[in-house]
Amino acid sequence: MGYHHLTGEERYQISVLNKAGHNQIEISELIGRNPATISRELRRNRGVRR
Repeated sequence: MGYHHLTGEERYQISVLNKAGHNQIEISELIGRNPATISRELRRNRGVRR
């Protein structure tokens, strides 16, 4: 099993599900990705710019 980048659609789904109040475990189960992948994506896209 190799690493596969998230697609634009998956990134969108993560964003929508997160805004709807789902936690990273629920999101990972819904889109079929590892919870760590979801965690990294949410951390990268918090919206806070330095």
